[in-house]
Amino acid sequence: MIDPANLWTGDLNREALGETWKKPSSPIGLYDTTLRDGEQAVGVVLGTDDKIAIARALDALGVDRIEAGFPRVSPEDAEAMKEIVSADLSAEIWGFARALLVDVDAVLEVGARATVIESPVSDQKLSAYGISRETLIQRVVDSISYAVGNGLQVCFFAVDSTRADSGFIEEVVHKAVDAGASEIAIVDTLGVASPEGAALIVGRARKWLGPDVPIHWHGHNDFGLATAAAVAAVRAGATWVQGTINGMGERAGNASLGEVAMALEALYGVPTNLRMERILDTSTLVQERSGYVLERWKPLTGEALFARESGAVASQFHDPPAIEPYAPQVVGAFRKVVLGKKSGLDSIRIKLAELGLDVNQEQWPALLVEVKRLGVRKRGLVSDEEFTTMVALETKE
Repeated sequence: MIDPANLWTGDLNREALGETWKKPSSPIGLYDTTLRDGEQAVGVVLGTDDKIAIARALDALGVDRIEAGFPRVSPEDAEAMKEIVSADLSAEIWGFARALLVDVDAVLEVGARATVIESPVSDQKLSAYGISRETLIQRVVDSISYAVGNGLQVCFFAVDSTRADSGFIEEVVHKAVDAGASEIAIVDTLGVASPEGAALIVGRARKWLGPDVPIHWHGHNDFGLATAAAVAAVRAGATWVQGTINGMGERAGNASLGEVAMALEALYGVPTNLRMERILDTSTLVQERSGYVLERWKPLTGEALFARESGAVASQFHDPPAIEPYAPQVVGAFRKVVLGKKSGLDSIRIKLAELGLDVNQEQWPALLVEVKRLGVRKRGLVSDEEFTTMVALETKE
């Protein structure tokens, strides 16, 4: 858990939750699917070396389960999975299969001992695939029975749960459990669930299955609610959250595991096993290996989160709880002042001290004028090198 001394979130959330909600006594499990669902992001292709490096980083981050891939996609994916399975990681290594025996065989061939088995449960998806409800149920039963009979642990992954008929989902998940699935994933494939909707469907699944069958929540971010929906699912009884690093994935992406863990721990007091101080390094590695750049204001890992350009904020720099909801070391980051159009005299003071530059206070206003002028002309920040040059010119005069 995060050190409470580094959280500055106030009392509002605790008051809102009240005393009636019983927090989970055990950590919520985090199931990472960066190497499968995350790689479905348009234009991302991860090689074997990339996948092994990311898997090792996920393991060091404290992810409980790593979905190492979908081995039927390509020989390269299967080879990467084999290497990850044999890498002696602490995290459980899971595979991915459709409700087809050939997919289950592919998972077995790479040496994984656990897999999700997916199948659509909404009428929209069934219609698109051209299969009936009866055919779907038979495929689910046959594939799960076959997988379990060959020693695999199975989580049934109910695709498009949030648009499906509730009665049919109940029937399918019962058939899946009867066939040997030990866990169930409720899947918001198109990211359409509001937090209230997520809580409703997970609550229903909890009633169907009782207290002992683990329920996963797998959500996408098409309406920007993936983190909120995941938290709501946990509050309704989900014991696992599936997601990716940086929220990487198809369309608007998946739930970001780091954001979910931070929200659960910092705002709800719900433990996870994630080592939050490693999230920034892991985020950076996944970006580099995948070839994309995050928004600078991305929660937890954006490069601008702990950078302060505003002079008004810089004047409070000595009192971090006044300007931040949590300390930067929580996510392995550092606080800094940057210079630009919006800087103030306190910005100049702090930057001079940071760079070890000795300038009379009477000269600070002139430096501020030059900083603002250059910031406007560049339409960006003034670098430390540019500021040092300004100081040299100002002190020379």
